[in-house]
Amino acid sequence: MKIAIIGGSGKMGRWFANFLVKEGREVIITGRNQRKLLEAKQQLGNVEVATNVEAVKRADVIVVSTPIDGFEEVIKQICLYTRPEQIIIDITSIKKLPVEVMHKHIKKGVILGTHPMFGPGARDIANQNFVLTPTNKNEKALAQKVREYLETRDARVTLITPHQHDEMMSVILGLSHFIAIVSADTLVSLDKLKLMRAISGSTYKLWLTLVESVIAEDPESCASLQMNLPDGGKVKKLFQGKLETWADLVENKDRQKFVQRMKNLRNKLEKDDPDLPKAYENMYKLIAEL
Repeated sequence: MKIAIIGGSGKMGRWFANFLVKEGREVIITGRNQRKLLEAKQQLGNVEVATNVEAVKRADVIVVSTPIDGFEEVIKQICLYTRPEQIIIDITSIKKLPVEVMHKHIKKGVILGTHPMFGPGARDIANQNFVLTPTNKNEKALAQKVREYLETRDARVTLITPHQHDEMMSVILGLSHFIAIVSADTLVSLDKLKLMRAISGSTYKLWLTLVESVIAEDPESCASLQMNLPDGGKVKKLFQGKLETWADLVENKDRQKFVQRMKNLRNKLEKDDPDLPKAYENMYKLIAEL
């Protein structure tokens, strides 16, 4: 089986190319930047390089790993060359728009929207989360095959709709990244980073590690994620409202309401996840090790 990775010179494209080569697959990679493409080939070793059109013509499976802002342009370019027996999979962080774009332009082949919930620093797919978003009978049949393939390699797989995926990502990625970026902006504005780092405890160090990990990501990709998540604005407005509520409690020194509200939150969280107390213990151990 020959697999083409459109955008194979990027970080996630390279990761999947490397994974598939180790799986014994024939891999073709493409990329807009010729220098990066040749660097990827040198790094990966046993892969071919080609243009997008050449890769699609020669492949059995096509994996699209391109930024969301240029996604439709790529699909328009390759859609004329897909074949009925081909599989076309995208691995973008947003699903509703890419799936709609593929349905609109690709008339030959079976598509499947997917989202690997990890970054290029992962060692393997074992214990990693994958989301698959089939929308019709053929896609559901393909999703089951992909699920079996991933689960035999100890990955965790969830099947949901593209809309459900984006709704969840508005919080899982959109809100968490947004909080990290605003936190970084706040810390830099205080202009006391060196001193805070020197005298900080483990909780601050853990928080700062999470903040810095987001800031280290590609700004263009972060911007695309924030601008394209359909429910992102609604979630951020909810967060802003909650922020004002908690800030008012502190400003008014309403200790009783603050404590009661925090207790209510803990009860609700533990009701949703009975294993949460154990998670607290593991988190405390992690913090203590920092």
